[in-house]
Amino acid sequence: MGFGSYDESEQENANRDDEDDGSEAVNVHENDHDGSMSFESDASTDDLVGRLDEMKDDEGE
Repeated sequence: MGFGSYDESEQENANRDDEDDGSEAVNVHENDHDGSMSFESDASTDDLVGRLDEMKDDEGE
């Protein structure tokens, strides 16, 4: 085969494969959950933001 040539039977099979992909669609809402979360901490907002900044600095190194 030369540059740009292809086997027509391979092209036909590729089209059939594309049609099959639609039947196995992913449902992104299958595991959606409604609810809430809360937690208590003795740390202040400033302490938490400071710790976050430290963690960001550690990743940059």
